[in-house]
Amino acid sequence: MAEMERAAETLKDLRWGVSVFGSARIRPDSPYYAISEQVGARLAQAGLPVIAGGGPGIMEAANKGAFEAGGQSVGLNIKLPMETSNNRYQTHSLTFDYFYSRKATFFMHSAAYIALPGGFGTLDELFEVLTLVQTRKVPAAPIILIGTAFWEGLIGWVRQELLTNRLIGPNDLDLLTITDDLDVVMQTISHYCDVFSEERQAAPALPE
Repeated sequence: MAEMERAAETLKDLRWGVSVFGSARIRPDSPYYAISEQVGARLAQAGLPVIAGGGPGIMEAANKGAFEAGGQSVGLNIKLPMETSNNRYQTHSLTFDYFYSRKATFFMHSAAYIALPGGFGTLDELFEVLTLVQTRKVPAAPIILIGTAFWEGLIGWVRQELLTNRLIGPNDLDLLTITDDLDVVMQTISHYCDVFSEERQAAPALPE
């Protein structure tokens, strides 16, 4: 609770932002790093704060793009034995001991979510936000997967096993937008975030 209270106080003046999820293991010479950096820059240019995990890889790229574009670049850093440093491209920096409070902070301050390639941590974040939006514990929000070649196998399995066996609803996959086109990403997010900000003037709150 202390971590969430500190996060709420630190970010109380932040506009509704966009969370970017992705692997810490993606190297700077990866095309996905370059795409994430472009995403961060374009969000910042649109006046949208970027919220990322604060570590290396995809997280660093998103923070870097926003930071160098002059935007708000939030890093929600987590203490892990295998990650000893946070990236330096943060205008707002928070450090968490607990994944729970870190994820809650993402959801408290985000009007849209973007996932790039990642491992268990990225999948955990993606499926948690899908669950929260599906069950209406957080407001409806764009959830965008960038990297169609990376995500197509997972989405195919979800369609074949979960949808076919009626383990998710017939429209649940409509919660996702899968694209490699950053113009589509920005068109999907920009209008929604404008409307979201107008409708949600109250202070951010934890998922119900």
